[in-house]
Amino acid sequence: MVNIGNIFTKRGKKALLCGSGELGKEVAIELERYGVEVVALDKYENAPAMQVANSSYVLSMLDGDALEAIIKEEKPDYIIPEIEAIATDRLVKLEQEGFRVIPTANATRLTMNREGIRRLAAETLGLPTSPYRFASDREEFLAAVSEIGLPCVVKPVMSSSGHGQSTIRTEDQIEQAWRVSQEGGRAGSGKVIVEGFVKFDYEITLLTVRHSAGTTFLKPVGHHQVDGDYRESWQPQAMSEEAIRKAEKIAGAVTEALGGYGIFGVELFVKGDEVIFSEVSPRPHDTGMVTMASQDLSEFGLHARAVLGLPVPEVKFISPAASKAIVVEGDTTEYEFCNLEKVLEEPGVQIRMFGKPEIRGHRRVGVLLATATTVEEALAKVERAYAKLSVKVY
Repeated sequence: MVNIGNIFTKRGKKALLCGSGELGKEVAIELERYGVEVVALDKYENAPAMQVANSSYVLSMLDGDALEAIIKEEKPDYIIPEIEAIATDRLVKLEQEGFRVIPTANATRLTMNREGIRRLAAETLGLPTSPYRFASDREEFLAAVSEIGLPCVVKPVMSSSGHGQSTIRTEDQIEQAWRVSQEGGRAGSGKVIVEGFVKFDYEITLLTVRHSAGTTFLKPVGHHQVDGDYRESWQPQAMSEEAIRKAEKIAGAVTEALGGYGIFGVELFVKGDEVIFSEVSPRPHDTGMVTMASQDLSEFGLHARAVLGLPVPEVKFISPAASKAIVVEGDTTEYEFCNLEKVLEEPGVQIRMFGKPEIRGHRRVGVLLATATTVEEALAKVERAYAKLSVKVY
């Protein structure tokens, strides 16, 4: 039986977000719709989720002592990681002491580090993956590149949104790739994964919800990335029935091994009827922002529902849809979205502004959404809206 009392009482529920970006913001909003108190954590002030949370703290979540102190002070019913840079071993300890980590502390520990999840998928579960090697220093890195061969992709084992990732196509790019990997990791310099190129027709995110009534697979989300950073996504991605069957089998195996309740973003490469595992995030996925337009329950609403122990009897697909990230270059604490009356003049177009307080280099500050009768029309519509938008940096 799931009971939720009124907020700020002993019968109420409290969720603590470890990470307060744009995905965490949507999760906070959905949890608050159920009357849940939300505490938001991040390393900088006024992060997106902090703007809608009931309270917030600024800290490095790699600081295990500080993280544990806040958790023990707040005593949340749910600890919900949203980023990779967390002292996951401390979450394991806290779970052993009785705190609930979403989906589980071990799932968070494994997936926050590419080595953990890759070894689970390839070596424990025997799932098809790209060829790979791990490297702890420059010498091991050079040996890994030599073994895998060119072209190959280099990623820090702890990073997200493409940070620290690069593609090596020629030998003169090897040293630069090593430097980028050491500068872009969530936890600073450290171990990297070197992956061989996989020939694929397209890549998808198969959003998979583990909830009290079972496991639900959403329609596949296709997406386009630039250096590992999401730029556009669409739903549904056209796939053969055989490819869908294999994708769901892989996603089911990985998420069952990780356990717990919540939404998982399972990234897969598809070539014809063949499907290869890439990565998994045990939380809402940036490519899944398209579900804010395509479904009656977005990935964020589904995550909140699953976290609270509620069933998901049905996910109603409303319309083919597309999303396009609004990425801005600059170095500022002040910027402005312009020409919005033109951006939103077509039916079926929406915009979400994340409320990020500053831009340093390039940063995703919002997303455009569009629905249409086909994916192709939705993509064209969101491109038209994007062309009308300007973001002025001061």
